[in-house]
Amino acid sequence: MAAIKDSVHDYITLNPLAQELLDTVEFQRLRHIKQLSTVRLVYPSANHTRFEHSLGVYHLATQALDQLDIDADRSKHVRAAALLHDIGHGPYGHQTEGLIHRHTGRDHDEIEWLLTNGDPFAADSETTVPDVFSRHDIDPARVAALVRGDGELGQLVSGELDVDRMDYLVRDAHHTGVPYGTIDHGRLIRELRLIDGELVLAEGNVQTAESLLLARAMMNGIVYRHHVSRIAGAMLARACEQLLAEQAVSIEQFQRMADHDLLVALHEQVPKLGRRIERRQLYKRAVWAGVEAVPAGLMEFDRSDEREAAREIAAAAGVEETEVVVDIPSRPRLKESATQVVVGGVVQHLEDASELVSALRSAERSQWRLGVYAPATAVESVRSAARDCFGIQT
Repeated sequence: MAAIKDSVHDYITLNPLAQELLDTVEFQRLRHIKQLSTVRLVYPSANHTRFEHSLGVYHLATQALDQLDIDADRSKHVRAAALLHDIGHGPYGHQTEGLIHRHTGRDHDEIEWLLTNGDPFAADSETTVPDVFSRHDIDPARVAALVRGDGELGQLVSGELDVDRMDYLVRDAHHTGVPYGTIDHGRLIRELRLIDGELVLAEGNVQTAESLLLARAMMNGIVYRHHVSRIAGAMLARACEQLLAEQAVSIEQFQRMADHDLLVALHEQVPKLGRRIERRQLYKRAVWAGVEAVPAGLMEFDRSDEREAAREIAAAAGVEETEVVVDIPSRPRLKESATQVVVGGVVQHLEDASELVSALRSAERSQWRLGVYAPATAVESVRSAARDCFGIQT
């Protein structure tokens, strides 16, 4: 078996199936998709990729499967799912996921089309995932279901106690240099149990589950939702919409781009926004308003509502529409609060067993912000127009 040196897990051992999947065109593309997309504009050392993250997820999944004593056939499908779970991501990962979904109806974890047909832009001479699957008797439909989180072992790949989260929290903390994502993934994996088809933590692990929840909440506030990253991400989304609207690239080409491909396309086709993103000449916050300052129902706005609001604000402020970006996050939620733990011999949700959950839920709500962004020269006029448009309390 081959071994790869990793910055987080030391050595990761690959079985023959994983070695072959590593060399496929779909997986090699992940070398060029940064794990933290626009966060690296805040934390310069956060240049790690979805390639190394996927190796980490594979490594933790292997440990969990051994601990749970899963049979060989199911194990090889779970390992394949863990390794390939991110191959459906578009350029800049989650930053373009909403746009791709609006055009294709698919999320990044719906990858059966890739597992079955391979990358549509692969050359005839290149090895694809379907080629490897056929040699190793792997069912693409089973792997796709596991990536979606279906079934008891799908929870291990995509669920409240998934190895994806265990890897990215530690890896993102390591590469950004912050201490907040540090978790004891060794204990988390050792304490995993399958009870009545549900993945749970064994007796005595309420605090273990709380540590995962706390790490995610801290990373959300300090890293993932940093206002500079949000501004850059919102500008990127707007630029990508314009790129597709002008038919400079097709959605099929767009979703298989790497990060650098997208930067080049934006620089050439959407220069006003593309060059700003490339050179970190970002818009400023005209409005940064919390839950209590905005009208009820604003959290339910979809992308078309945001665009309509941006047009209205731009008209009122007397600036070009491209100079106003409205950024309304979804309603805050703590997915990890549904983690199941054994307490007193009974399986319970963490939110029912922990007093910390309600406090963190309140903190998440208090950190929610409506953002309206504009060039520095237009901030004052956009701020006034946006307050009128949304009825924001000063």
